[in-house]
Amino acid sequence: MGLSSQHNGRSDLAWFVNDREAPHKMGKRREPRKEIQVPVRIFGTDSRGKMFSANALTVNVSHQGLELSGVECQLNLNEIIGLTYGKNRVHFRIKWVGQPGTPKAGHVGLLNVSPEKPLWDFPLPSAVPDNHQSPVVQQRRHPRFKCQNSVEIHAQGGASFWATIADLSVGGCYVEMAIPLQPGNKVKVGIWIGETKAWADCEVAYSTPGCGVGLRFIRISASDLERIRQFLAQLAPFAKKPIFEHGPIGQ
Repeated sequence: MGLSSQHNGRSDLAWFVNDREAPHKMGKRREPRKEIQVPVRIFGTDSRGKMFSANALTVNVSHQGLELSGVECQLNLNEIIGLTYGKNRVHFRIKWVGQPGTPKAGHVGLLNVSPEKPLWDFPLPSAVPDNHQSPVVQQRRHPRFKCQNSVEIHAQGGASFWATIADLSVGGCYVEMAIPLQPGNKVKVGIWIGETKAWADCEVAYSTPGCGVGLRFIRISASDLERIRQFLAQLAPFAKKPIFEHGPIGQ
């Protein structure tokens, strides 16, 4: 039975579980939704492994997620896709897909993997406190900072390419790139800070096809790590990301 059938096709985002899909008991989620229809664009990789970019329409929106209609591409549960609204872009995890032949056909439910990032230009109802604690919140060690630094990536086998870092910590970074890198792969990166680069050996901790990869530092010199610390200390306070930002634990 599909997820939309299990939940009777409801659009309530209250049943969304955390992005690890851990089968633990959780606090009740009673986040209010705003019924609003605005055009958005979604992009990523479909169920056949092909990249797509398509228009869709919101049905309802909350701080943590939303329901879309008019989605024609075939999508897999738990995949990460990107969504743009105006000039803003955020990544979402697919939590349910409406079944063909039902009123929810063409609808998908999405969970925001970085809810603190600005996306909408209209107000949303205040969220009701939830006593659920995500394992990611409990285990992440380093706060992240939004940035737009260029990065030089050297993959195994000699391939190298350029990309842009979307957020950075002293433990790793999230790199926006369409080229897929498999989790567990080792790469060497040169992060541009000013006119020089800080080098680090990294492991691909997770990958969101068509969107980017999360890299965990596994070897970095003390001097380069200190340069990253000093760079992060110069960023404005509002650029700091809460520790529940997307990505694997331990960065």
